[in-house]
Amino acid sequence: MDGLLVDTEDIYTKCNNVILHEYGKPSLPWKIKAQLQGRPGPDAAEIFHAWAQLPVARSAFTTKQAALQAQFFPTTQPLPGVPLLLKTLKNSNTHLALATSSHATNYRLKSTHLPHLFSAFPPSRRVLGDDPRIPKGRGKPAPDIYLLALECINKELRAKGEALIYPEECLVFEDSVPGVEAGRRAGMRVVWCPHPMLLKEYTGREREVLAGVANGTDQEVDDALCEAGLNATGTKGRTNGYHSRMDDGWAEMVTTLEGFDYGRYGIQI
Repeated sequence: MDGLLVDTEDIYTKCNNVILHEYGKPSLPWKIKAQLQGRPGPDAAEIFHAWAQLPVARSAFTTKQAALQAQFFPTTQPLPGVPLLLKTLKNSNTHLALATSSHATNYRLKSTHLPHLFSAFPPSRRVLGDDPRIPKGRGKPAPDIYLLALECINKELRAKGEALIYPEECLVFEDSVPGVEAGRRAGMRVVWCPHPMLLKEYTGREREVLAGVANGTDQEVDDALCEAGLNATGTKGRTNGYHSRMDDGWAEMVTTLEGFDYGRYGIQI
């Protein structure tokens, strides 16, 4: 969601910089920002505070941050091409699910004023960062959130007696590097649409990002689950696990979601 569907990544940066400047600290650099994107809040907070070294208790920082986010998140807007993309996919009877590291409170702040945008995702197909079904420590870049989103779809299909969807039949849209890795580790195909400044930060390493190996993986955990015939949500599947290779064709980069090439991915509109 953040930085892919709506422009909240710049708002996150704005809120953090207000607090950093209050304590005489420099603005958040993209080298650090890139590590925060896509990760669950607690994980991102550890990285941020290790870098920022603010002379204030974390609880005080969190209170200031929450107040700023409550002010600015309701102003967020869809990124270019997103409304048409979601409308087109919905009208083509493509099964859609939302997988975001944002917790419920922030999700509401970002989405309540955009009902037509988020109506593309039925409530039963929205997986948020504080979903209790995601094991502790298994947020992005682990694959669990995407496998759970798929299971939300399959639960409905199973109840209707319809054919299930397998990971290799899924297309993940991501803007963050940990998110791309999560999609790859889930055994799914990925479209990476990064923020221009994130792309600049990873110039020359695009192939690593697309392969899902830019920041390392918990390969042993994923392999153990696959060997047991289970994915991270305990659901049997056909995927053989995450064994990514450079330039294997399972991930591509686009700089915008405008004019998306549906035919490239076998989506009939």
